[in-house]
Amino acid sequence: MGGQALAGGSHSRTPGDDPCGPATIEPVNPLEALVILAAGMAAGAINAIVGSGSLITFPTLLFFGYSPLVANVSNTVGLVFGSISGAIGYRQELAGQRQRATPLLIAALLGGLTGGSLLILLPATAFARIVPILIIVACILIALQPRLTRAIAERRARAGTADGEQHHAPILLASVFLTAVYGGYFGAAQGVILMAILAILVVDDLQRLNGLKNLIAAVTNGVAAILFILLAPVAWQPAVLIAIGSTIGGQLGALVGRRLSPFALRFAIIAIGSVVAVKLLLA
Repeated sequence: MGGQALAGGSHSRTPGDDPCGPATIEPVNPLEALVILAAGMAAGAINAIVGSGSLITFPTLLFFGYSPLVANVSNTVGLVFGSISGAIGYRQELAGQRQRATPLLIAALLGGLTGGSLLILLPATAFARIVPILIIVACILIALQPRLTRAIAERRARAGTADGEQHHAPILLASVFLTAVYGGYFGAAQGVILMAILAILVVDDLQRLNGLKNLIAAVTNGVAAILFILLAPVAWQPAVLIAIGSTIGGQLGALVGRRLSPFALRFAIIAIGSVVAVKLLLA
């Protein structure tokens, strides 16, 4: 999650007590490999449906002794493949959204680059304090989404813009950019926040918005991962295991998520988001 998160685990894979020290080449044993692979599968599935899969893989890496920074960057690198897998799984829902998606993906790219740079350059302490609040607000927005979306649609209809999103385009772009900054820097539950933003500002089916959310998250995580590969210490063994697991999990999550009703999907978003917020508040 960030350079100042709490470390865990029974043994250290970094020199000394430096939380930002590079990972060593100590190999992952078979039991650790199995657990990390399973965590990657679970995270990939959850990310495809809702988001917040990092709350499974990141603590797993901490438990096995990786420093917070190494765990965060390795987790981001590994989960990129799950994000891409989830987006591919929702390719049917993405059909016809190219015009809408293009500016949002540019905003996500710039935001992910900014967030990843901040993770490398700055401590995570201050930013991490606001994360539970962001998630709680996102869950409230998701719960209110049907009523708010109806109100927005009625207002657009009265203004003659029921079929467009021009009035909210600047807010939408800014919100996606800021969420991508958050995603590149911290990452956990960015999908929950993205879904709240898209559900409120874009009038469309929730499943189509979930596919768009997966694509935005893939771009955000992808650009941050490239930055981390070039400039940050990546533990490649767990990163590869998470990549394999999350790729499989992303397909499984897309298969399940596409069959959820809007009510069930909204309930899953609120439930997982609430659990994530509580975990972060108690951390």
